[in-house]
Amino acid sequence: MLPANKRLWIEILLHLVFWAGVFYVLTSTLSVPHIHVWARVGHVVRDQYNESRVSSYVYIILGSLAALFYGNIFWVFPKVIRNKNSITRLAICAGWFSMIFGANYFIAGPLFDQANPIPEPPAWLLTSRRDSVFGRPLGKLIPDNPAALSHVDAINFMVSDWRHIQPVILFAFLVILGISIAYFFLNAWAKSELIQTRLQANQLSTEIKFLKSQINPHFLFNTLNNLFSMAQAKGNDELADGISKLSGMMRYMLYDSNEEIVPLSKEIIYLEECITLNKLRYADEEVNVTFDHAGQTTDISIAPMLFIPFVENAFKHGVAIGQTAAIQIAIAVSGKQLIFTCVNTDYSPIKKMGMEISGIGLENIQRRLQLVYPGKHRLTIKNEEGKFMVKLEIDLI
Repeated sequence: MLPANKRLWIEILLHLVFWAGVFYVLTSTLSVPHIHVWARVGHVVRDQYNESRVSSYVYIILGSLAALFYGNIFWVFPKVIRNKNSITRLAICAGWFSMIFGANYFIAGPLFDQANPIPEPPAWLLTSRRDSVFGRPLGKLIPDNPAALSHVDAINFMVSDWRHIQPVILFAFLVILGISIAYFFLNAWAKSELIQTRLQANQLSTEIKFLKSQINPHFLFNTLNNLFSMAQAKGNDELADGISKLSGMMRYMLYDSNEEIVPLSKEIIYLEECITLNKLRYADEEVNVTFDHAGQTTDISIAPMLFIPFVENAFKHGVAIGQTAAIQIAIAVSGKQLIFTCVNTDYSPIKKMGMEISGIGLENIQRRLQLVYPGKHRLTIKNEEGKFMVKLEIDLI
């Protein structure tokens, strides 16, 4: 894969080449010979001449086409994609197209007429009454009185009439519109593929690190079961319950969390067990934890292990031995949106610790949310009045 800077320069170069080609086509199409037909009393004289210079109206047309193209891909299409009403989508696209085309018509039109004036009758047409054109005497065409020249009419073809070439210009605008649509959706598809590739690479890296550091699960679970049996044999039910919960957490981390999505109910059970184990380190009066969650969660699934870093952070920085602390955790589902909140007292100055979230870290949490829920999440973190507040909103659509 090319570096980002190199890809950017290649893309800029391709755009320049494309617009150079459009400019060449415009100048070739709009610089065709001028044809004028002079007629009087049924007699016709044809005059043709070539003009190779590029007039300013060509640059106006080129600028209008560029405005249509880049306006579509950077403003109109992103806005249209977010709108769910088909009529509104069509109206926005048609309005932008009409505005650019109309502006081009009224701005470039006078410049076109200025660059392509209707010429005076040829000088040789006025000099002799005895010469003939196409076998017809000029004397019958041009009278002796110069004022009669007003009766000599001119009919102009090709690029000599701004209105006559509008179908050609409209076709150019429609072609640029089609190219902008193709470019926008191809670019969106490429970005989506890049995000998926990065997500897969991130998951692969996480799995490799996990495999390098994990203990043999069977040995771990056998050891925990032995400790659980020993605690029960000695009548230490609290220790036995803690070991049982730890075993369940480890099983969830080793097996269930490898899935892309898990039931929200399993994630809630995991959080409850994590809260129970963390509370064992403190006296009852040192920490008060409330955990409110939605009652009906059977039909809702989310990416695993999204909330646990915030809960661990709440215990790490929000609870201190000998102090009174409160942790409020809530999970609510409203329509197609899940809202997770965690509020805890901030004892990090007492502990002289930074506010970095334990485990994978805040930066990695934000990165994972961007990969798993791109454009469908909002994470708000505040530290105000001695309280650390986290709010995570996820669109479940």
